[in-house]
Amino acid sequence: MSRLFSLEYLTCPGLNPVELTHCAADAGYDAVSYRLIHMGVAGEPDCDPCSPQMVRNTKQALADRGLQAFDVELARILRDHDPREYERAFAAGAELGCTQAISSAWTDVRNDGSFVVEQFQRICEVARPYGITVNLEFPAFSRLTCLDDALGILRRAQCENQGVLVDTLYHHFNGGTAEELLSVPDKWINFFHVCDTDHVAYAKDEMIHIARDARLYPGEGVIDFASLAAAIPHAHVAIELPNLARQAELGAVEHARRCLEGAKRFFSQPAQETTCAEQAA
Repeated sequence: MSRLFSLEYLTCPGLNPVELTHCAADAGYDAVSYRLIHMGVAGEPDCDPCSPQMVRNTKQALADRGLQAFDVELARILRDHDPREYERAFAAGAELGCTQAISSAWTDVRNDGSFVVEQFQRICEVARPYGITVNLEFPAFSRLTCLDDALGILRRAQCENQGVLVDTLYHHFNGGTAEELLSVPDKWINFFHVCDTDHVAYAKDEMIHIARDARLYPGEGVIDFASLAAAIPHAHVAIELPNLARQAELGAVEHARRCLEGAKRFFSQPAQETTCAEQAA
């Protein structure tokens, strides 16, 4: 099975779903991932991405350009937030053809594991009727900061439509290795986020700056993508690579194309089944 390459919203922030679809097609992607849940941050498109008209226009753009929709972001776990509010985005995403969604926890309380588990279970429950799997991400400056944190939630939640989302940047920030991924059940790794960086950041402000504004193309930095590709041989690749300077210099399409070009150097073909067994031995 060949990997699918999808363009995530944050690689080219500010584009509405129709614009992002055309950008992904022009840059050579197989699929496109949408921010259908507004986060209230500066620069988000001034539109309702889930409105019937926007969904119709986006479906038409997908059909015209021969792309598929892949995932929905971002169903955050927050205090005083009802997961049922995400249903509209899941419904719109399913109509577009999305099968995956992203979640992450932002509670800032280290002893609230039961709350995070319960809220994640509720998000999965809301997404399940729409055929959507919810993938729990662990941004290094969020409530869940590493792979073990996220897996601990999944082991307790035990939802039939759950998964874990590994972002190569965050996994690098917390010292994660490719070998750690070998112990994760295959059914929990549906796709992963790909980008590079040239160093390890320990200060929260520095991590946030790199994550949101200054990620590098795969192969430009220090992340060992060859090992990661071998450890996750079949998961699809969603490129999340915001770099404001390069997008301003190159334009959204060329920036997205260079992201894809870098990723395909390492992930263009699935690894052989024996590779992971050899690494685990």
